[in-house]
Amino acid sequence: MTIWLCKNTWIALKRVSRIITNTSPVIALSMIKKLYLLWELFEDVYVPMAVIKELTESPNELDHGRQEILNGIQTGKIIPYSVQDEMMVQSMYGKLHKGELETIIGGIELKIEFVLIDEVAARNMAKNFFLTPIGTLGILRLAKAQKKIEING
Repeated sequence: MTIWLCKNTWIALKRVSRIITNTSPVIALSMIKKLYLLWELFEDVYVPMAVIKELTESPNELDHGRQEILNGIQTGKIIPYSVQDEMMVQSMYGKLHKGELETIIGGIELKIEFVLIDEVAARNMAKNFFLTPIGTLGILRLAKAQKKIEING
């Protein structure tokens, strides 16, 4: 079974088992109470340390994604990932945010084909490294195709 996710991106549903995510999709899925879809759709959900830091170091404990990430790590549904090539992240810093860079570099290091990123510049950079970006809407489409959610309209 194959599903169309976005412009020129097809995913064979049985083929995707791991994903690494940036901050924005975590916040977006948390806001609509659908972050759980990540561990329902993928066997392994990696979150780079820069993303964990962005989500958890805010002074507001009610920020979207904060508690879900902490719970996901504690229950083993989310795997924290420390990028090995920190020099590459530092050399590219400024072109993108650290979380986006760690998501892309982490995807390369882990040999993960798909990265969860919403920002256009980061998606374009991911493509330059032969990664396939999936956005928040792509996750919702995958979830709908697997009958994990219903979308009316």
